[in-house]
Amino acid sequence: MTDTPPIDRLIAIMARLRDPEHGCPWDLEQTFRTILPYTLEEAYEVAEAIEREDMAALRDELGDLLLQVVFHSRMAEEDGHFAFPDVVAAICDKLIRRHPHVFGAAELADTAAIRVHWEQIKAAERAGTESGESNGILAGVARALPALVRAEKLQRRAARVGFDWDELSAVFGKVEEELAECRATLAEHADPTERVHEIGDLLFSCVNLARHMGVDAEQALRAANQRFERRFAQVECGLRDQGLEPSLETREAMERHWTLAKAAERA
Repeated sequence: MTDTPPIDRLIAIMARLRDPEHGCPWDLEQTFRTILPYTLEEAYEVAEAIEREDMAALRDELGDLLLQVVFHSRMAEEDGHFAFPDVVAAICDKLIRRHPHVFGAAELADTAAIRVHWEQIKAAERAGTESGESNGILAGVARALPALVRAEKLQRRAARVGFDWDELSAVFGKVEEELAECRATLAEHADPTERVHEIGDLLFSCVNLARHMGVDAEQALRAANQRFERRFAQVECGLRDQGLEPSLETREAMERHWTLAKAAERA
């Protein structure tokens, strides 16, 4: 098997793992739904390796993600739906179809024109499906995406047909408006459901602001999470040096160490 091309070897290994007689009991128990969380987890681990610029980890994480593709393909083959070669053939056909300026005679002036043409091709593909789902402008934006990512994609779709803010100042104004509406829900006897709605509207408007400022909201929040983790770890370290632990009683000390951690990063 060592002389076999690596991708064929991986497919053969997965087939053996799923073999009803000689396979792995855990692998045999899995279904599309039970494997889904692992697929999502591996995609995020790829993202983390990229953010760390760790090429060795990226190689390994891409392998783990590829395993997920092979795993799903194997289960689909067992059920008579499709096999791994069909997955590869489908993406090859899609890439050629969506790049007529490379593989065909189309002439597109710049990246902006390429994006417009790309969306036109995708819209035509959606219109040709028989899934029974809506073929509107927002159709096809996966509901399983992280909420920030999906919000940005929905906004970009709407923006392509002119449903968007023209000025950045107007987006700031919308954020301020939504923040004021959130404050209003703190009033006595306010509807708790309305609070949820207003917080959602505020977050959606913040994604809109990020988009207009050329910032990826999901990556920005991930970076903010990492900064918080890093700074809080320094707070804990500083407290330990004083023989203290994080608690309500050490809140002032935590604030001091937090300020020191922020200052150290900016130095």
